[in-house]
Amino acid sequence: MSDEPDLESLRLLVQVAELGSVGKAARAVGIAQPSATKRLAALERRARLPLLVRTPQGSVLTDDGKLVVAWAVTLLAAADEFRTSLSALRADRAATLRIAASMTIAEALLPRWLSHLRAQEPSVHVGLTVTNSAEVARLVLKAADVDVGFVEGPGVLDGLASRVVGTDELIVVVTPAHPWARRRRPLTAPELAATPLVVREAGSGTRETLDRALARHDPVTPQLALGSNAAVKGAAVAGIAPAVLSRHAVEAELTAGTLVPIGVADLRLDRRLRAVWPKGRRLTGPAATLLQVI
Repeated sequence: MSDEPDLESLRLLVQVAELGSVGKAARAVGIAQPSATKRLAALERRARLPLLVRTPQGSVLTDDGKLVVAWAVTLLAAADEFRTSLSALRADRAATLRIAASMTIAEALLPRWLSHLRAQEPSVHVGLTVTNSAEVARLVLKAADVDVGFVEGPGVLDGLASRVVGTDELIVVVTPAHPWARRRRPLTAPELAATPLVVREAGSGTRETLDRALARHDPVTPQLALGSNAAVKGAAVAGIAPAVLSRHAVEAELTAGTLVPIGVADLRLDRRLRAVWPKGRRLTGPAATLLQVI
């Protein structure tokens, strides 16, 4: 490929991997099927690799195509994060309540919490930074950057006060075509530990919870470690490998049937979600109100 990747064509390829046909992928991204076909052909020419095999039943990724999709998922997630971060930076400049939140909490829970807050304080303006739990803790410890943080890791750093605001569960998910989807018995923890998985990056609460749960089973190196829930889901839907994510993060995919949950018989993957702020500092104003309405 050229040095400048065509993000929209890569996004289209990822949709083909998820939906199984060029027509469905074209509809998902809002373009006509002939245009989608031309884009994918141009992508293959630039890659100088066959990425798809067209069959009467749909389009199937080649082995090279699967690798390109895995890389594309990471690249697209980074581009989405870049756009989100720019928006958050602009909003933060005028914010009266500055929040840092881990990805799962920001995506699945914070919108409802902020709706409750706005009912109490309709004029409040919120600036939101979305990052992993380790970075949330670092930002909160700096004190000047955020008023309150929300993390999903199993522990809290020294120097932070905390309050439990909810619970969560990590689950193993695969595509319906994966052999695990046809299992009649749950996985065992050693089986999961012996499988290269798609996981979140080091520093995320999801990754820390999984690493702690599997520590005594000597887990193998992950197949992929990605920086967002969306990237992990995309890789799992594309069939790269089984993934481990918050149940909150995959509710839509479970409902749609593009991912299925796999039970693990002897492994606890539940965790507590916490609000955090610097020790010795009392929450006041909108930050205190937010914790009251959660």
